[in-house]
Amino acid sequence: MSRKYKFHDNDKLYFISFAVVNWVDFFIREEYNQELINSWQYNIENKGLQIYGWCIMTSHIHMIVGSDGKMKLDKIIGEMKSYTSTRFKTLIKENQQESRKEWLVWMFERAGKKNGNNNEWQFWQQHNKPLEITGQEMFDRTLDYIHQNPVVAGFVTRPEYWKYSSAQDFSGMKGLVQLSYS
Repeated sequence: MSRKYKFHDNDKLYFISFAVVNWVDFFIREEYNQELINSWQYNIENKGLQIYGWCIMTSHIHMIVGSDGKMKLDKIIGEMKSYTSTRFKTLIKENQQESRKEWLVWMFERAGKKNGNNNEWQFWQQHNKPLEITGQEMFDRTLDYIHQNPVVAGFVTRPEYWKYSSAQDFSGMKGLVQLSYS
């Protein structure tokens, strides 16, 4: 088993990225973004997740995270991905306005059937690719990378203009999305 993509030390900060299977542009609807943020808030309040920077792109997430020690970080992230996958399945199926409902269900069921680790549904790609943050310079560089993602993708001209990012908090603006950071 590879140790390349593992959380080695629960006392460290990590840069993680996780993506929707097949890079599906899923996070284009407010309710899906809000569900993810609600999950983060729950994990902050109940499991000791610490979030230092984040950005929700249309098909993937970037975060700098840590743990206060209540739970191991790999367990928090794994349970969060499992929970949100189940919630997204329900939200897709119940959303009367979801014009892509049949296609999304087909994509995620197809991905689940191809993967023996899942039971007929897979929303997230399996890896998180955690990268330990080894100092302030790396933290700053990584945070800039996270915040620049929507700019590089051409969605906005300045990082703080992207609603689903901590860039607003770091720019001095009151972010539109409010997380209670640990």
